[in-house]
Order: sequence, then structure tokens, then C-alpha cells
Amino acid sequence: QVQLVESGGGLVQPGGSLRLSCAASGSSFVVVAMGWYRQAPGKQRELVATIFRGARTNYADSVKGRFTISADNAKNTVYLQMNNLKAEDTAVYYCNGQFRNPDPVNYWGQGTQVTVAS
Repeated sequence: QVQLVESGGGLVQPGGSLRLSCAASGSSFVVVAMGWYRQAPGKQRELVATIFRGARTNYADSVKGRFTISADNAKNTVYLQMNNLKAEDTAVYYCNGQFRNPDPVNYWGQGTQVTVAS
């Protein structure tokens, strides 16, 4: 079993910044990839960014150049630095982890609200 605990959401004005964190904990797991998804009201959950253990990253086109995903492998923690936030970034952000435990498993965090409004 792996637990994902998110933090860092909140209310920010357009153009502002937020940093999300997600820490994975449990026993006997290996991180394959961790990432962030988001779901706005009335919309499907969508990929925001992913980082693989080898540090390869993947971003949604809508956040390229504004968001940066990074990881601290020693702490099994992934971060999402969000700059120049826009109203359309408002959503619940979910941390996702792909692990080997030892079989491949996939876990979700509980979600953290990000609201961009003036």
C-alpha cells in the first residue's frame, strides 16, 4: 500500500504562483513515475505534468512554459511549481503515482483545490 499526501493548494490572483507538493509513503515500493492531473467542474480529469524516475518530464500544452514539475527522489516527493496562473487553471489537482510494489500499481491523492480569481 502506498499513500499520497498533497499540499499547497489555495486561492491566488491571476498571474500569481503556487507550489504543490505530493509525498508518497508506504513500504517496499519503487517509484516509476509521479505526476499531476486536474479536474475542473463539469470537465474530465486531464493530465497536467508527469515526471519519470529518470527525470524525463511530460507537460500538457496548456501549461508548458508556466508550470514546472520536479522530484526529490530521496523523499519520494513530487512538486508542481505553477507560475503565471490563469483563471482556466482553476481545478482540483490530483497527485498520481505509478509504482512497483512489487507489481505495477497506480495510486491517487485526495486532491487539492487551486482557485485562480481576482
